[in-house]
Amino acid sequence: MKKVLLVTLSALFLNVSFSSCREKNETAETEEIIKEMKEDGAEIEVKVDGDEKKIKMETEEKEVKIKTEGGETKVKIETDN
Repeated sequence: MKKVLLVTLSALFLNVSFSSCREKNETAETEEIIKEMKEDGAEIEVKVDGDEKKIKMETEEKEVKIKTEGGETKVKIETDN
């Protein structure tokens, strides 16, 4: 019984630690994209509707859309060739 409890707690701990790292990586990635687009002189539009946040950034060569809703972040990057 003690082994089952120990294995369960270990699995729970690993699951929580991996999921929290993934969230930090997504946040760091979007912040990096925003910083890069600001440096390129992009036009930035931010729309907030309840728990949904949309960021649209546009330069002559690139268009980036970031949508955050319910803890999930989606990034869409379009480049003009």
